[in-house]
Amino acid sequence: MRVLGIETSCDETAAAIVERDADGCGRILSNVVLSQIDDHAPYGGVVPEIAARAHVEVLDRLIGQALHEAQMSLDDIDAVAATAGPGLIGGLIVGLMTGKAIAMAGRKPFYAINHLEGHALTPRLTDQIDFPYLLLLVSGGHTQMVLVKGLGDYERLGTTIDDALGEAFDKTAKLLGLAYPGGPEVEKAACLGDPARFLLPRPLKGEERLDFSFSGLKTAVRQLATSLQPLSQTDVNDICAAFQSAVADTLDDRVARSLALFRRRFPDVAAPALVVAGGVAANKIIRDGLQRLCAEHGFRFIAPPMALCTDNAAMIAWAGAERAKQNAADPLDIAPRSRWPLDLRSAPLIGAGRRGAKA
Repeated sequence: MRVLGIETSCDETAAAIVERDADGCGRILSNVVLSQIDDHAPYGGVVPEIAARAHVEVLDRLIGQALHEAQMSLDDIDAVAATAGPGLIGGLIVGLMTGKAIAMAGRKPFYAINHLEGHALTPRLTDQIDFPYLLLLVSGGHTQMVLVKGLGDYERLGTTIDDALGEAFDKTAKLLGLAYPGGPEVEKAACLGDPARFLLPRPLKGEERLDFSFSGLKTAVRQLATSLQPLSQTDVNDICAAFQSAVADTLDDRVARSLALFRRRFPDVAAPALVVAGGVAANKIIRDGLQRLCAEHGFRFIAPPMALCTDNAAMIAWAGAERAKQNAADPLDIAPRSRWPLDLRSAPLIGAGRRGAKA
């Protein structure tokens, strides 16, 4: 089965074609992503109106490029999948309507995909991993620990009660005068800094609940930076190092408790796995800490290639291929959703992530 995937939930426009064989193994035939970083950099963050207009301008061309790289035409596609949420509503409308139009014109099944489900199922494309497993999603818009029990069966173990981790990185960078996007810039500065010079809080560390919180840490950084004005480059480097160290310690505590919970819930799983996805997964200090933690607890550490950790259409196409083997296609009148929790049974938390409640 060959599926065309479309992703336009935020500031990357993406199209991809993924093939799924009869044994359930996947192969990426093409995966095209166009970033809008340069469009949003002057504003220090994503501007929804600019993002939506940029998607409109390039999506058709990217779909054509994805087909060309896969050496096929739309007639060779068996189904179409597009991100329907969560995300910026303007961008979602662009991708969803384009996917619907292609599906209707070609009389092909259409699948409206939850962006978070795309992340959750990616390791089944890259590593052929079996259910169940743990997913740590750390990105600009989401920070969640999810128990992936099966296709469509997700249990949220913990989520952010305020800022997403990627958002906290970006806001810290902006506060310190670093360039956008902030995550890589904070990491670069931290490599040159002394993490022991400043002691920053470790939010929720030691608590039994598995939720995350980064707003207080961000506030502590702002207060520290204000007290040191004017900031020298050494000050900036040391603050970034202290911030990154606090984040790593917090994640270690939250994740360790999640690994222990998984062991209690699924004692018969011989080779349990922790999957890490999202742009923050590229941070070396965080990644090394999670790898060490998994080794200590007897878990496999799985992080898809970086191109599949950040927003991409291959994960959307793959989610469509997975859905196709079990579910009927979605109706063409399905609407985009700016908020769409992966776990529909868990109660929404006020302030959970950038998009507000129900993250």
